[in-house]
Amino acid sequence: MNVLLSTVLGLFLYFPEDKSEYFPAVISFTIFMIACAFTMRWIIKKSQKEALKTKELEEEVTRRNQHLKKNSMH
Repeated sequence: MNVLLSTVLGLFLYFPEDKSEYFPAVISFTIFMIACAFTMRWIIKKSQKEALKTKELEEEVTRRNQHLKKNSMH
C-alpha cells in the first residue's frame, strides 16, 4: 500500500534540483493572488452596495405599508 501511495504521489510531486525553476511558479502565483485580492475586494464592495439598496427598498415598502394601514383605518 505504501509503495502504491508513494508511486502515485511521485507522479504529482516534483522538486527540481535547479531552484530557478521555481521563479515562474512564484511569479504566476503572485499574479493570481493579487488578482484574487482585487476580485474579493470588488465582490465585497458590490455586496455592500446591494445590501444598502435592499435595505432602502425594504424601508420604502415598510413605509408604504404603514401609510396604507393608516389610510384604511380612517
